[in-house]
Amino acid sequence: MSTTMTSPVGVTTPISTDQSYLEFRNVGQVFHTKRGPFEALHDVNLQVHKGEFICVIGHSGCGKSTLLNMVSGFLQPTSGSVTLRDIPIERPGPDRMVVFQNYSLLPWKTVEQNVALAVKAARPELAPAVRTQVVNHHLEMVGLMDARQKRPGQISGGMRQRVAIARALAVQPEVLVLDEPFGALDAITKEELQEELLTIWQEHQPTVLMITHDIDEALFLADRIVMMTNGPSATIGEVLDIPFSRPRRYESIQDDPRYGQLRNHALDFLYRRHAHADD
Repeated sequence: MSTTMTSPVGVTTPISTDQSYLEFRNVGQVFHTKRGPFEALHDVNLQVHKGEFICVIGHSGCGKSTLLNMVSGFLQPTSGSVTLRDIPIERPGPDRMVVFQNYSLLPWKTVEQNVALAVKAARPELAPAVRTQVVNHHLEMVGLMDARQKRPGQISGGMRQRVAIARALAVQPEVLVLDEPFGALDAITKEELQEELLTIWQEHQPTVLMITHDIDEALFLADRIVMMTNGPSATIGEVLDIPFSRPRRYESIQDDPRYGQLRNHALDFLYRRHAHADD
């Protein structure tokens, strides 16, 4: 069994262990463009444990979305493999749900109908009464029971993102893929939703892979932060182990002296060692 090297601030190298659940093995991705081949990712290796919350950060163009599209089944790697429980991921499926920044709700359906439609498609064995209970439970967890008969156009952006999160988690996926879900929200709404996300995640504890540009968000949410080098030929530069116990509150972790150390290390990685040329 391999070991993991950890520095005083919790930096780990992406070394293999025997406990992988979701695995990227020697993953590369080459896109064919009018200017010729473009290598987006090169030799990416990462093992994610069951129930782990991983945040991926890096500059634009570093392949974060490409990694998530592979997990979602929307994209196949050019080389290497992406596996879930040692089975190659080859197509989308209800065991992997995605929450996008733009909500992706059906505008002609109510809040309740948007969630119920996903649950019915992914869990057809549920009786109608049980399905209703599942939908209501998750809407209640994100504080949307009073808005359940409204359509997406009648509620705020923060509420629409709550619907998207409730819809994804009501399906009870094995893996939850989050593509900058709070990127378009104001700071107060973002913090509220981050705490709600952790509350719901702790109930079922799906494995989470989340893209974010917000270091503070990653430090609050993640078990580990995967930091990508710049593209082209991007790869994993470092992995930060986050030592804060759960459940978490922003106030408590920001008072921890390790928070500043980890934050400064991530900033140094992004804006000095792997800064864009125009930064």
